[in-house]
Amino acid sequence: MFNKFLSKIISKIKKEDYKVDENITFSVVFGLVMKKVIMLIRGMLTKPFLGKSKGTLFIGKKCDIRCKRKINFLGSATIEDYTKIDALSKGGIIVGNNFSIGRNSIIECTGVLRELGESLEIGDNVGIAANAFIAVRGKLKIGSNTIFGPGVSIHTENHNFGDLNKEIRLQGATRKGVTIGEDCWIGSKVVILDGVNIGNHVIVAAGAVVNKDVPDYAIVGGVPAKIIKMRK
Repeated sequence: MFNKFLSKIISKIKKEDYKVDENITFSVVFGLVMKKVIMLIRGMLTKPFLGKSKGTLFIGKKCDIRCKRKINFLGSATIEDYTKIDALSKGGIIVGNNFSIGRNSIIECTGVLRELGESLEIGDNVGIAANAFIAVRGKLKIGSNTIFGPGVSIHTENHNFGDLNKEIRLQGATRKGVTIGEDCWIGSKVVILDGVNIGNHVIVAAGAVVNKDVPDYAIVGGVPAKIIKMRK
């Protein structure tokens, strides 16, 4: 009875059907609720300093959130423990409803002050697991209902190296940006490089390095990533 009641509450918050496992006990739920309450308080204290925050915001312990005015949450969001978000950029960060990012993750919009990063746009129902590293130098767009496994890294910049008479660090960089479509599953420890456009409904196998475009409904894997088969 308790689990059914809890399922109804969570479904109402998430605005979609949600069923709590019948093996979850009241004591476990109580501990989780207390943690969420503390995260909610942190979120409430942070919301006034954000550019926009329409939904419920949960923030874990020892999170480092910088340039808050550049961050816009269009719905509910959960930021787990020890996560760093630095929104210093030209266009800032826009996040849709029902967003979550796991502990020890980093979203870094600018690497050097001489050239600010572009912007980050995230759709609805996007989940990023723990230990992600997302470098927003060029523009990054992530479609709705896309999920990321642990340890994913995304790089929207590539260093120039053509001049052999000049150090690589002094040759500047290109920023083509990255686009990831809707309803994608990006597996654990996947690396996505600058200039890549990933289509809708794509699966990227764990450990893959994606350095070229991926069409809709493709399953890709390997280093570099190649099409294994099509879902259709």
